[in-house]
Amino acid sequence: MTDYDVYGVGNALVDTEYEVDDAFIQVASLQKGVMTLIAAEERETLIHLLENEHEHQVIKQAGGGSAANTMVAIAQLGGKAFYSCKVANDATGDFFMADLQAAGVMTNLDKGREAGITGKCISMVTPDAERTMLTHLGITADLGVKELNPDALRQSRYLYIEGYLVTSPSALLAAKEAQAIARAAGVKVSLTLSDPAIVDFFKSSFDELAEGGVDLIFCNEDEAKLWTAATSREDAMKRLRTICPRVAMTCGKDGAMVFDGDSVSLVPGFSAQAVDTTGAGDMFAGAFLYGINHGMSYVDAARIANKAAAQLVEAFGARMPAAAVKALLQA
Repeated sequence: MTDYDVYGVGNALVDTEYEVDDAFIQVASLQKGVMTLIAAEERETLIHLLENEHEHQVIKQAGGGSAANTMVAIAQLGGKAFYSCKVANDATGDFFMADLQAAGVMTNLDKGREAGITGKCISMVTPDAERTMLTHLGITADLGVKELNPDALRQSRYLYIEGYLVTSPSALLAAKEAQAIARAAGVKVSLTLSDPAIVDFFKSSFDELAEGGVDLIFCNEDEAKLWTAATSREDAMKRLRTICPRVAMTCGKDGAMVFDGDSVSLVPGFSAQAVDTTGAGDMFAGAFLYGINHGMSYVDAARIANKAAAQLVEAFGARMPAAAVKALLQA
């Protein structure tokens, strides 16, 4: 008998979101639409540029981290999720821990937290709803094997590995250890590619994780093309199928292309007035994992995941209110 639908391992961040224009992205010399890691002093310089020189105000502050968003979505839908992560014993860490507890996600954090600085992410949203993220990992860069809870992992149906972990040697080791524990216990392993820039710079690390055994890959079309060196979504899917037995690839407004081990299906998306795409992939993964863990086919799970992602992007922030998420099941 399992205790959790999904056991996630990933970064723990508190997101601060700003609404900016394309001119600011150029002035700040940022690479639009991707996540870039920055040092603490670079973060302070950017905040000064945002708030003092260009007078941008904070839209929203919330708990974040890609896999954390996915675990919250699973819990909001009525599933059971556990999240292994690392935050410091500071006010930001208090905020993050309370946020997960309020969402009903179990964590390793009640076993104590170290001194340090909790990770933070500046998310800038342009009028086309694209998000550009600058992340100071803080103590989450030191996420390691000791943050894992092997007993909880063994009592889960799926392990969910956040792709951003490949940027940290200790976090990558933790991901590999979690993968090994899961496979030994018969727990299915899922992996998200997370971000095109991460795939581009750390392709060999993703190759290593794939070689260790992955049952389900989450990605978007751009990430899939980069990893497989494909020029079309169809070609990317063909190549992904040689790497992993099951795939869920999001295709923007066109919906998602999924492979359930037998057949490939393009599941149409839902129309949306997008204002912020932050967390859309995380929400898709959470709803999809909830679906397949509760008797849905890959097509039906992708349909509800598409709907959830479409609804998410119509408001600012990477998470939706719990009541809005639960209403998706009724719809």
